Amino acid sequence: MKQLFKILLLWLSIHPLWAQNELLFFQTNWGFEGSWEAFFSKAKSSGYEGIEIWLPKSEDVQQEVANGLKKHQLKVIYLCGTNNSLPFKESVSAYRKDLKRAMDQKPYAINSHTCSEFFTFEQNQEFIKVAHEMQTLYNIPITHETHRGRFSYSLPETHRFLNSDSKLRLTLDVSHWMVVHESLLTQQQGLLEEVLLRTDHIHARVGFEEGPQVNNPQAPEWTNALTRHLSIWESIIVKHWEAGTPLTITTEFGPPNYLPTAPFTQKPLSDQWEANVFIMEAIKKRMQREN
Repeated sequence: MKQLFKILLLWLSIHPLWAQNELLFFQTNWGFEGSWEAFFSKAKSSGYEGIEIWLPKSEDVQQEVANGLKKHQLKVIYLCGTNNSLPFKESVSAYRKDLKRAMDQKPYAINSHTCSEFFTFEQNQEFIKVAHEMQTLYNIPITHETHRGRFSYSLPETHRFLNSDSKLRLTLDVSHWMVVHESLLTQQQGLLEEVLLRTDHIHARVGFEEGPQVNNPQAPEWTNALTRHLSIWESIIVKHWEAGTPLTITTEFGPPNYLPTAPFTQKPLSDQWEANVFIMEAIKKRMQREN
């Protein structure tokens, strides 16, 4: 027993980051073509604590997912979103029902694709109000993803909502803003600061000035973009550690056509799963070095 205790103390001294701070990594099933069982097994063996998926519509599939999560001891973040093809009032109603369906499954959290850039500011606030109500009712956190096509499609527009709603919390996918603003946002650190303070979940994908996803994050030509994203993510992680609050990160490199392909053959230029695992390990390595 004394020997085991010594080993534990040694591990904690080597890994103060993981002993003192909770940083949970989630894997997306976006583009995964195997069975649910294969996905759960691969996510677990790759080192993930959980998965992030859209809530299945079928109750049978929901049960299959619930069984797989329990078997592999994985957490789940469910994706929900505003249906922008519906008129405003119908869209709000559908959004409430979608959140309820997801909340009833008791996930770790909800990541929301909220509102539309074509709804008015006041209309978009109605969706966020619904999310606040559902979060309070179920005591499950809801974060709103920064995403093209949503209320949060740009950095300045997102600030309008943050300034009007002190309860609004974000999922930061900064790769979208790299495209929208055609920059790595190095000159916008002041505007980014409030966003970093209000972020509780990260979508870790590396974008660049002309696209939301580089072809391979390990390629040397993307070093500047990778370093910039790591720096932004690190700032969020440190803020949560200082506050003693957990942080979740979903590695979210996507499949074709998010993942660039060769012309004519449409062969992917890199491996999606490998890219996501690389990003997870890059974040862990950076944070271990900093701590």
